[in-house]
Amino acid sequence: MPTRILAFAGSARTGSFNKKLVKIASDGAREAGGEVTLIDLADYEVPVYNADREKAEGMPPRIEELQELFFAHDALLISTPENNGFFTALLKNTLDWVSRTSTKTARSGLKAFEGKPAALLSASPGGFGAIRSIGHTRGLLGVLGCIVIPQQVIVSRAGEAFLDDGSLKEVRSHAAALGLGKAIVEFAAKLKS
Repeated sequence: MPTRILAFAGSARTGSFNKKLVKIASDGAREAGGEVTLIDLADYEVPVYNADREKAEGMPPRIEELQELFFAHDALLISTPENNGFFTALLKNTLDWVSRTSTKTARSGLKAFEGKPAALLSASPGGFGAIRSIGHTRGLLGVLGCIVIPQQVIVSRAGEAFLDDGSLKEVRSHAAALGLGKAIVEFAAKLKS
């Protein structure tokens, strides 16, 4: 059975650099034999997490669907933008909701993260390439119970880094993104066996 990878960017923006970057890494994961589900978090718009709302209304149906995707995959491939030195509110809010107990199944969402391998990428128009955001995201995933692999890919000056076809201009960076996709498939496969 192929290793299943759930891939997404912590951005809802059309033309997002991080959506482009995670697509490249997803291609690398597929080349390594992984089965990749590439999703757009913009398709899972949900309210800001609020425990009172959760108690009154339960988990939003789209988050129930997203949580099932987390459970159904062996590993995560996440590209994180940087807003004021941190990951985006969209990424944090999504992970907060997914970690909650499902209204439909009564299963703890934390089990969707527990021991699950994750790989991180980031792209930013700035000179640091979202280095701060990727560090904070690594910490957040660790708290949730993921095993974040040490390899990572950071693309700075992202506004000038991509070609019209979505590939990276710099061959070495493009190869690194493909390689990260391969690395998460190989690491997740070892954990499965």
